[in-house]
Amino acid sequence: MPDDFLSQEEIDALLGLDSDSSKEEKKEEEKIKPFDFSQVEHVKKGGLPGLELIFERWVKIFREEIRKMISSVNMVSKDDIYITRFQNFMLKIPLPASYTIFSMKPLKENALLVLDSRLVFTIISVLFGGPPKPFKVEGREFTKLELRVVHDIVNTILKTFESVWANVYPVTVEIKSIELNPTLARIVSQNEKVVIVELSMDIDGYTAPFFFCFPQSMFLPIKDIIYTEIANLERDPVWERNLEAKALKLDTNMWLELARKEFKIGDILKWDVGTELKFDVMINDLLKMYAENKPVFKAKLGQKNGKFAAKIVDIIKEENK
Repeated sequence: MPDDFLSQEEIDALLGLDSDSSKEEKKEEEKIKPFDFSQVEHVKKGGLPGLELIFERWVKIFREEIRKMISSVNMVSKDDIYITRFQNFMLKIPLPASYTIFSMKPLKENALLVLDSRLVFTIISVLFGGPPKPFKVEGREFTKLELRVVHDIVNTILKTFESVWANVYPVTVEIKSIELNPTLARIVSQNEKVVIVELSMDIDGYTAPFFFCFPQSMFLPIKDIIYTEIANLERDPVWERNLEAKALKLDTNMWLELARKEFKIGDILKWDVGTELKFDVMINDLLKMYAENKPVFKAKLGQKNGKFAAKIVDIIKEENK
């Protein structure tokens, strides 16, 4: 009987063929994609306060040094610090690029310094009188001249980077190799987490990036320094050098004390013009030389070129002043 058979529409519905609902379900499935949690493994702001302070100090020192080499540098900035997978970081670097592998002894693992090609080519252009504007660099390697400039920049970066650690946790920075092939610059496995420090350099108005890359496990021995703010990091070496330079240029009064005696007021009132005061100073006596009102040297009285002079023979220690 006809009622015992299913219609074609009912058969299609059972099989999921050509129905509007099945088509909508397929479209929804196509829209759904797996979420990659590694893309959001950024450290929240303030997550690495010790490392933040180290790089803030380093930026000030490096900016002064790089300007001696490239006067067109306007600013060096620390843009971001975050954690990601090593593979994700390497894929975002355009080629060609310079990958410097370096160690920070006594820390065991190696770190990476990456100079973006846009930074290298902009510096080359400015050094030879060209404009600081970006241009396409894909498809060619660095020339010998460009590699020489890369070496100079890398040496300046790492030398100043080593110096900023001196008051925090003294390390010895040593360059292991400078690679142009990213496959040779693998310091950890592809999926291992790394700490990325993004920096930028403003050269006559054009900003180009460069990066530090550290294995996350590298800082475990000094996690108390990296993950907390410590007092030693509050010292600013640039400010200290400027203060010292200004202090060395200050004028000060130097004077020699020939003798020191006590007199009664009644005796002083009896003095008149021509009264002689004898102090019994001998030629070999050690006299105190003052800077302002503080004794700093022991000296002997003498003459040089027909003028009275003092010869410094010793320093007065703090406890004897």
